Amino acid sequence: MMTVRLARISDTPLSLDEHVAAVDSATAGAVTTFVGRVRDHDPDAADAVVALEYSSHPDAEPTLLRIASEAAAGTDAVVAVSHRVGRLGVGEAAVVIAVASAHRNEAFTVCREVIEAIKRDLPVWKRQVEADGTTAWKGIGG
Repeated sequence: MMTVRLARISDTPLSLDEHVAAVDSATAGAVTTFVGRVRDHDPDAADAVVALEYSSHPDAEPTLLRIASEAAAGTDAVVAVSHRVGRLGVGEAAVVIAVASAHRNEAFTVCREVIEAIKRDLPVWKRQVEADGTTAWKGIGG
């Protein structure tokens, strides 16, 4: 069984259904999902957030595969994960993760580890755009 069925950096909209379908299995008693979306505010912003602009290092996709593989290592979990790049408006999905496993605890644990590792280790950066045109770079991670 392939542990990571999808690990992609994409410049097109992400589909939760595609990720859930990628991890589908008759052995999976649990499927957990995570969708990280662009929100309209940030504690550090003086004005409303209207967009995030994501850019990535050329090694981002292999790094995403490594992150998903390491999170699922030693489990029966299978993972599908994607991260968007480009300009995303409020409400658009920046990250989509689906994890399937025989039991819910493992599915939740692996899903959480994938998103936490993305935030820590994925070479993707975001520039926050506020309504007044102000922009701010927001470090590594999504």
